[in-house]
Amino acid sequence: MPTESGSCSTARQAKQKRKSHSLSIRRTNSSEQERTGLPREMLEGQDSKLPSSVRSTLLELFGQIEREFENLYIENLELRREIDTLNERLAAEGQAIDGAELSKGQLKTKASHSTSQLSQKLKTTYKASTSKIVSSFKTTTSRAVCQLVKEYIGHRDGIWDVSVARTQPVVLGTASADHTALLWSIETGKCLVKYTGHVGSVNSIKFHPSEQLALTASGDQTAHIWRYVVQLPTPQPIADPSQQISGEDEIECSDKDEPDIDGDVSSDCPTIRIPLTSLKSHQGVVIAADWLVGGKQAVTASWDRTANLYDVETSELVHSLTGHDQELTHCCTHPTQRLVVTSSRDTTFRLWDFRDPSIHSVNVFQGHTDTVTSAVFTVGDNVVSGSDDRTVKVWDLKNMRSPIATIRTDSAINRINVCVGQKIIALPHDNRQVRLFDMSGVRLARLPRSSRQGHRRMVCCSAWSEDHPICNLFTCGFDRQAIGWNINIPALLQEK
Repeated sequence: MPTESGSCSTARQAKQKRKSHSLSIRRTNSSEQERTGLPREMLEGQDSKLPSSVRSTLLELFGQIEREFENLYIENLELRREIDTLNERLAAEGQAIDGAELSKGQLKTKASHSTSQLSQKLKTTYKASTSKIVSSFKTTTSRAVCQLVKEYIGHRDGIWDVSVARTQPVVLGTASADHTALLWSIETGKCLVKYTGHVGSVNSIKFHPSEQLALTASGDQTAHIWRYVVQLPTPQPIADPSQQISGEDEIECSDKDEPDIDGDVSSDCPTIRIPLTSLKSHQGVVIAADWLVGGKQAVTASWDRTANLYDVETSELVHSLTGHDQELTHCCTHPTQRLVVTSSRDTTFRLWDFRDPSIHSVNVFQGHTDTVTSAVFTVGDNVVSGSDDRTVKVWDLKNMRSPIATIRTDSAINRINVCVGQKIIALPHDNRQVRLFDMSGVRLARLPRSSRQGHRRMVCCSAWSEDHPICNLFTCGFDRQAIGWNINIPALLQEK
């Protein structure tokens, strides 16, 4: 039939065109590679004021860029071939449909459906290709400035909170859903003390500002103050963390992958079973607790919608802070002033001022659309709040009406922490990621995570320890482990 022979001839011509076009592209690509190779050789041979290490790093990065775009270019060629093939199929189907005397509406519907499928495929492939390029550079940057140093494994259930002692000896504290709090040697990862005084999940742990005292909050509706005495073991040499992982290992891992715990590593460390003081006034889970400046008073936050202020020496309730409409999620105290901030599921957080002993004032901050998971103080008059609405907001205490910066993320945020000296915010996420931002909302880095390092389940909390020479950031999660990281802050800020 004339129609069929015409379509075959047209298809044959299109095929020859694609073949010649493909050959010409390959030749052009090859010649371009030859041309781009010459300037690089000339660049390597010419004099430069840049240090050799910097030059080699730049050349390596440019090489990565070239390889990524070359792969993207090849993928685009393949997509062009697929588009041509699909166009031929659409044309053939159109003729067949006309022969069957179908309505134009049906033909239009079928063609539109095929076109939308093709469009979706192109979008998906494009996003995947570009994300590969972006993620490869972010991974290189993160691995250079953020290195995993030590893992602290010994809890039998998820870890809700992590904290670093503010006095010598400097130890790491973790609070877990297994009803215990553990103290660790930061350098060796050895468990030093196990506290078993609670009969419910231990939801937070904070260290006294000047004494060897720990404050823990629990699901048993109490907060405990207990004294610890530790002797640090001799630290062992730590392997270079940069050798622990290669770029090919930056992959997602299953929620079922968790640290292997052959036995209870905390069974041979000293155990404390009785607290010095038990703070009892709440009618619900005590979700968080913290020391006020000076350490003579402590504040607790509860699911009974109240926060309580206690005298540490007498255990007496000084103030009951009411006003939140739903359960509290966190509380935090100012490092140098008698200020407390509480966050709640009612989408607000409140600032309580106890600087005047005769009266305390309260300010309400509204700006989130979901549970405020935590709010913490920074240097000066700023507060940083994180929420299940996937945003972090930086506030000026002198202007409550609107935040001075907003960080938008792709996952709910848990208990945040701020590196006070460098003003860097660590954001632990539900999606197992930990990201670092500055106070203006600029993303600085993402902690590396792979099948062999990083958290495998939700990250619950982060804590900075600015003065520690080995680990200056700690994270914990529901994978039952805490992790110590070394963040090269000067390099991080220089890249910014």
